[in-house]
Amino acid sequence: MPPTRPRPAAPDARLAAVSALLTHPAVRRVVDAAERKGVSLEVTVFGESTHTAEDAAKAVGAELGQIVKSLVFVVAGETTDLEPVLCLVAGPNRVSLPRLAAVLGRSDVRRATAAEANELTGFTIGGIPPLGYARRIRAIMDPDLGRYPVVWAAAGLPTAVFPVAPATLRMFSDAVVAPIVDRPEPGLAGTPQAV
Repeated sequence: MPPTRPRPAAPDARLAAVSALLTHPAVRRVVDAAERKGVSLEVTVFGESTHTAEDAAKAVGAELGQIVKSLVFVVAGETTDLEPVLCLVAGPNRVSLPRLAAVLGRSDVRRATAAEANELTGFTIGGIPPLGYARRIRAIMDPDLGRYPVVWAAAGLPTAVFPVAPATLRMFSDAVVAPIVDRPEPGLAGTPQAV
């Protein structure tokens, strides 16, 4: 497969794309995992972090709902202390713990701390991708992501993203699509939320 090239930012994008971090080990893990699944990614790396879903949407020139927030939750594990659960959520949405607990059939689910998310996934918050893990991670996908032909997911760093069709996103993470979010209140769809 050809090496990943910088993708030009959309004409209305806020941040200029840079290519220096395309060889970063975290980004390479994501790109290599996609290639093993037969998909070549077009990764865009920015010079500064996109800390919120709103920032990410502006950076790539997309709607807020096209930004995939990769959120890590945990439950008590059978063989380890904690088992991660990856939730792939549309930008303006928030995960509902009661809904997620119902989907998982577990009442002990909670949001992972930043340290737990990093330890369990090998990636830092803001850059957690839908694939590229050393072990299988259970994933749940917000059905709202399917409203778009293309969504944008993190590529291993808080400054790296890639466009992907929702069906491919689901395949990458072997996700179950389930209603796990609370609906944003009217008028709050553009409120910045952590990616």
